[in-house]
Amino acid sequence: MEVKSDISLLSSSCPECGGKIIPIQEKGENVCSQCGLVVSERIVDVAHSGKRAFTKNEKERRERTGSPISILLPDMGLSTIIDKTNIKSPDLKRAAKWNSRMTWDKRNMLIATTELKRIGSNLNLPSHVKKTAIRIYIDAFKKKLLRGRSINGMVAACLYFACRERGIPRTLQEILEESSINAKNVRRCYRTIIRELNLKVPSTDPISLIPRYVAELGLNTEAENSTIKILKSFTSNYSISGKDPKGLCAGALYFICKNYNKKISQKEIASLVGVTEVTLRSRYKDIVKKLNFKI
Repeated sequence: MEVKSDISLLSSSCPECGGKIIPIQEKGENVCSQCGLVVSERIVDVAHSGKRAFTKNEKERRERTGSPISILLPDMGLSTIIDKTNIKSPDLKRAAKWNSRMTWDKRNMLIATTELKRIGSNLNLPSHVKKTAIRIYIDAFKKKLLRGRSINGMVAACLYFACRERGIPRTLQEILEESSINAKNVRRCYRTIIRELNLKVPSTDPISLIPRYVAELGLNTEAENSTIKILKSFTSNYSISGKDPKGLCAGALYFICKNYNKKISQKEIASLVGVTEVTLRSRYKDIVKKLNFKI
C-alpha cells in the first residue's frame, strides 16, 4: 500500500505551489521542482529488492552496482574496462588496446595481492590480518623499499608482521612453508620494513601457540592447562627477551610430557614446534631451574 501511495505522488502536483514533483532516488525523496518542497522522504527502494531474476528484464531491473571496494584488490575494484568488441574506429581500438596494458605499479600490486591472498587462505588468516599486511606493503612500495628485493619476500615479511601485531599464532616457519622464498630473504625484508617504516616489533606470546601444539601431539586438556600455567609463571617472573617463544613452548611441552609419562621424544617435539633439540633442552633446563621443579 505504501508503494502505491508513493507512486501516486509522482502524478500529483505540489500541495504548496502546484509544481511538478520529481523523484530523487539517491536520497529516497520526492521534491517539488519549483519550490523545493520535500513531499515524501525515506522511500524504500523496491526496484532492487534482491529477489531472484528469471527473465532478462528482471535481471536488468535488479542489477546492482558490483562488489564492494576492498584494499585487497589491486585497483580497489574501481578500474574501468573498455569493451573492444563493438569498436569500429581504428584509433579507438588502438586507444582501448593501450588502456588495457598495465603499468609496472599496477602489475606489482596485482602480483603482491594475489600472493598475499594465497598465503592467507592457506593459513586460514582472517581478513583484517591480510588488510593490515597489504597496507604495510603499500607503504613499503611508496617508499621504494622493493628495489633489489623480491615481491614474494616482502609480502611474506608484511604478513608475518601483521600476524605478530594482531596476535595471530602463526610462526615465520609456517609462512615460509607456504611461500617460495628462503628464510634469509624474508628476514632481510622484515628488518627493512621495521627500520624504514619505524614500526614497533610486537613480541609473540608463547601461550598463544600452545593449543595448536597440544592438539597435534595428542595431549589432553589437563596437559594443555598445565603447560599454560608453567609458561604464565615463567613469563611473569622472568624476562623472555632474546628467547625464541617456540623454544619456550618446546621446553614446557617436554616437561609436561615427562610429568604425564607421555612417550614423546625431544626430536618429535622439536620438529613439530620448529626448533632444534639443543634449544629445547636449554629452555627445559631454564624452566626447571628457575621455577624450582624437581626432575
